[in-house]
Amino acid sequence: MESQTTVDPSEVAKFEAMAAEWWDPNGKFKPLHMLNPCRLDYIVDQVSAEFTRDPRQPKPFEGLRILDIGCGGGLLCEPMARLGATIVGADAAPRNIPVAQTHAQQSGLTIDYRHTTAEDMAAAGEQFDVVLNMEVVEHVADPLAYLTACQQLLKPGGLMICSTINRNPKSYVMAIIGAEHVMRWLPKGTHEFSKFITPDELFDLITRAGLDPVDRKGFVFNPIGWSWSLSHKDLSVNYVTASVKPTP
Repeated sequence: MESQTTVDPSEVAKFEAMAAEWWDPNGKFKPLHMLNPCRLDYIVDQVSAEFTRDPRQPKPFEGLRILDIGCGGGLLCEPMARLGATIVGADAAPRNIPVAQTHAQQSGLTIDYRHTTAEDMAAAGEQFDVVLNMEVVEHVADPLAYLTACQQLLKPGGLMICSTINRNPKSYVMAIIGAEHVMRWLPKGTHEFSKFITPDELFDLITRAGLDPVDRKGFVFNPIGWSWSLSHKDLSVNYVTASVKPTP
């Protein structure tokens, strides 16, 4: 019997077409390269707090098994591996995997990259301490089913970090008009406004999926400083959440 999946083939095709550019900081993934330090700061802080790790130590995440679902070319997998985690990178777009594998080998890193889905990994009984779920939920066909699969992939007490894009007039202007049409950072059609999710909607979905939301913050772009920062208050465009799987 064919396994159930929330993968949207048209969304996969968009990222397949851009696969070779993942590690070009001035290419189609320039926005992610710019955002990555901010994403990493949030992830490191949340993982360190949840698992009582000192990020100043050489390998603070040693012993933790981390999944980056929708890993793309490995922009988050590689720093997680350097922090000592055992990292699995999974992506539904097959062309992303050899790109990620080649770059990891060139960087001297051991990362388990797989062309697979959250649903198939959950069905296989995979378990992780942390699931990184970054900029994926706005591209899937069924967000609740997808988040439920992510919940199943977590060990009790495990942590999910999930980021996405808010749905309002400002996010339409910034993420679609600005990023795709004006700055041309992304190909036109990369995002669909109807698939954007508000923070309250995401918290509700996360709760219904069986996780306890514990934090949310905004990723705010400063066009003057050409940089990103974390905000406790401004979740109007890009934002990130942390949630924990309850222990029995």
